[in-house]
Amino acid sequence: MDGNTLNRFTRILKVLWRKVKEYTYIKEDTDYEATVDFISKSVVFRGFNVWILFFAIIVASVGLNVNSTAVIIGAMLISPLMGPINGVGLAIGTFDEPLLRKSLKNLIFMVFISIVASTLYFLLSPISNARSELLARTQPTIFDVFIAFFGGLAGIVATSRKSQSITVISGVAIATALMPPLCTAGYGIATGQIWYFLGASYLFFINSFFIALATFITVRLLGFPEAQYVDERRSRKVKRIITIFTLIVLVPSIYLAVDVIREAAFNTQSQKFVNEIQDSEMLAETEIIKSDREYHHRSQSITLILLGKQLEEAQVLQLQNILHNEYGLKKTNLIIKQSSGKPIDTKQQNELIEDLIDKKDKTIRQQDSIIHELRRQLEENANTD
Repeated sequence: MDGNTLNRFTRILKVLWRKVKEYTYIKEDTDYEATVDFISKSVVFRGFNVWILFFAIIVASVGLNVNSTAVIIGAMLISPLMGPINGVGLAIGTFDEPLLRKSLKNLIFMVFISIVASTLYFLLSPISNARSELLARTQPTIFDVFIAFFGGLAGIVATSRKSQSITVISGVAIATALMPPLCTAGYGIATGQIWYFLGASYLFFINSFFIALATFITVRLLGFPEAQYVDERRSRKVKRIITIFTLIVLVPSIYLAVDVIREAAFNTQSQKFVNEIQDSEMLAETEIIKSDREYHHRSQSITLILLGKQLEEAQVLQLQNILHNEYGLKKTNLIIKQSSGKPIDTKQQNELIEDLIDKKDKTIRQQDSIIHELRRQLEENANTD
């Protein structure tokens, strides 16, 4: 590439960069005072806000209980939970100690009210089994992290505009899904299932942290003015305290988020492994009737229950090597459960048959759901025509 061509290419890049900055620049439309005032007011939690949250939690719990996504969405639209979380992010970004204390206090109070309300509902509810909407709120995934962070970014950017977009703010309240984990935590308490409570609480913490982090980053990038203190010494002390608090929360949260990312990668690779070996020649006369995955920080395992021709020890070792080397799951232990060459006992035979039936039933339910959805779409198209 000669000098003239390089100069021309550089000029084109500069023009493109100026255009990108022109179209993406948002500082000039930022209403600093109105944003701080709006978030400060949304942090307040007393009077009617307490009752709105209580009623919204009951509505969300009913939605989770009967597996109704529409009801859950409606409850999230009326929930005031986003206020204190945005308040934490704004307070840290502007070193506003009174706002930080008020936001944390009200957030803790909101969480307490939410768990009490959902626990009471599930104690009284005649439906006690966990449905899919409840089960989905017990374990955070990498997608929850993305939704919370980018949803939080959309929310604070929309809130900081001179003409606030209620549509965007409402959409963020739905997408970030703060209420369902709290309802599921209440379900865990009501039914005595501690892992439901811990998993749902963990999911709520991850969502809240990344929403607050998104608010903090946006506030700093947009150049929100820092809180003013009469005493310079007090100003330095407040900044030091808030910085230490931020680090205390940030370090374990990032660690937890990294673990969520690792678990997501493990689930993706392990599912890919199971799907691909089922179609391999090695398992041509053997069927995987059930597969289970277990992820722990220091160890992972994949358990396969096989029906058909028994695999030899060398084949099992080959599968283990494929798992470690081709799928990058070096710390994962592969457990193979299959019938031996001897006649299997009645109990083992029943277990294998039950697993096979469960697998086939699941496939049939998925196919029925797809057929039902296709029929609904055809009916809608017919009515439109």
